[in-house]
Amino acid sequence: MSFGQNVYIPDANFKDYLVGNSEINTNNDNEIQISEANSFDGQILIFEQYISDLTGLEAFTSLTKLILQDNSIFNIDVSQNIALEILVCADNYLTSLDVSQNIALTKLYCNQNQITSLDVSNNISLTLLSCFSNQITKIDVSQNTNLEGLSVSNNQLICLKMANGNNINIANFEAFLNPNLSCIEVDDVNYSTINWTYIDTQHYFSSNCNNSCPNISSNSELNNAPKQLIKIVDVLGKETPFKPNTPLLYFYDDGTVKRKVIIKK
Repeated sequence: MSFGQNVYIPDANFKDYLVGNSEINTNNDNEIQISEANSFDGQILIFEQYISDLTGLEAFTSLTKLILQDNSIFNIDVSQNIALEILVCADNYLTSLDVSQNIALTKLYCNQNQITSLDVSNNISLTLLSCFSNQITKIDVSQNTNLEGLSVSNNQLICLKMANGNNINIANFEAFLNPNLSCIEVDDVNYSTINWTYIDTQHYFSSNCNNSCPNISSNSELNNAPKQLIKIVDVLGKETPFKPNTPLLYFYDDGTVKRKVIIKK
């Protein structure tokens, strides 16, 4: 989104970083021009700056590295950042992440969020995927033949498809703390049993999990649409802005309508 020749950046902390970066703000004014954003092919690195709104990121179409770790981000749209090779959005409040347009992506760190589903089938250049400590139920890396590292621990997995013809090159693999997972589909059972030990006791490797991985995206009960934050309230029910390290309740709108029926005795 833009007004005139300037990129619209409503988040003050995000704008402060961009304006203060001389590699981006090449004319050293108080705005980021569309031309400046479009031509920037470097990296954006923002740690612990309490950024919550990434509007304006879509203008950085040549961006190759984006690190937004430990902020206050609930939604991220990287569909226009098609040159991205590295994306780090760990330690935020994401419930969904769409990287289907980011085919140049080689490393993705989205750990420690609240993501429920993740599709990396288009990311065939991916060498490392770190998505531990989320709410993901299905991971399928059968198309990711360049993968060298995968961390999916502490999720809600019921399905994990690892067989991609390249398992021998996956040096780092972790899948523990997934109590609902049993069968892990792999290339070679013996290799995986010997080399991949960071799993739960009920986990076992198989070259054919007998279709134990359902097509979760077709489940009518599962809604993975991006959620819009409506408001934040404290434990007393009072609306409040985001506060780090404070117990808060977050209310979202995911575009669905649900009816609540109260039956009186």
